[in-house]
Amino acid sequence: MIYNSTKERCTLLAEHLIEHQCTIRQAAAYFSISKSTVHKDISIRLRYVDKDLYEQAKSVLEINKSERHLRGGEATKRKYSRQKKLEQA
Repeated sequence: MIYNSTKERCTLLAEHLIEHQCTIRQAAAYFSISKSTVHKDISIRLRYVDKDLYEQAKSVLEINKSERHLRGGEATKRKYSRQKKLEQA
């Protein structure tokens, strides 16, 4: 996807993040850009582009941050479950 400006990209990323309540990684995959770019656009650049949108996106990021240990635990559980199935086969 080609963006006319960094401001447009920041806005699209934030709107997607808010609408889908997704993580930075999910947004990066959806837009085919690096998670570093998404993080910088949302946490730094968006503040100067659209303050209200920044506040909304920031709240989604805070929720994700508070839940990340749960997602990590689930990922580890799936990993070892897959390994166990492969060993049994």
